[in-house]
Amino acid sequence: MSHTTKRKPQGSQLHTQRTSKSASSASSVKTALSKDKPKSGGDQPAVHSKKISKPSDSLNPKTFDPFADSAKTRSSFAIVYANGGIPCRLEHGNIKHKIFWNIPPDQVNFDPVIVSLAEGLRETKHPYNFIAKTGFKELLLVQGSREKVTPLLGKLVQPFKNALIHSDDAVFDAALNALVQLSQCVGPALNPHLKQFLMPVSATMIFDRHAKTLLLVCHLVF
Repeated sequence: MSHTTKRKPQGSQLHTQRTSKSASSASSVKTALSKDKPKSGGDQPAVHSKKISKPSDSLNPKTFDPFADSAKTRSSFAIVYANGGIPCRLEHGNIKHKIFWNIPPDQVNFDPVIVSLAEGLRETKHPYNFIAKTGFKELLLVQGSREKVTPLLGKLVQPFKNALIHSDDAVFDAALNALVQLSQCVGPALNPHLKQFLMPVSATMIFDRHAKTLLLVCHLVF
């Protein structure tokens, strides 16, 4: 008895091959898409945006950015300056720096601006120390400064005392020079406060080096 082997029809065989190829192609496309899909959550790479400078930036004067420092490391004067409490800004020059007042200095409210500048005399970081020294000096030179600053002498005592007992010699020098400028401005009106102003000097060991300056202060007020 002869046995015959049943063969699958050719059309069915082609259909099976096509189906297999289609399934394989679909799987490949799915795998490729899953690789290209961006990762979610914390696995997604961070995109850093680059700040684009404006053409006008090159025309503006270079000024100090008070927001560059961390708020945790700023002194009280730096915070006041950053918040606009001192109506001026630093301008960098080729030879030396200067400050530019946002309003005319003779229109500045001495209370509390000149008091804040006196507090800044104990600054050791640039540009805060420069702004404090220069701003204090320039306000005392405006017309009518004597009448404006004399009622504030009591408020200036503590800032000066803090600067005059500072361990940094540069701070002490700045405070002493500012005291000379103040005495030149108010004259004998400083007499009732002179003892408080000069008391911290006795605590320093550099009296001889500043004797002439101290005598100048006393000569101006008596």
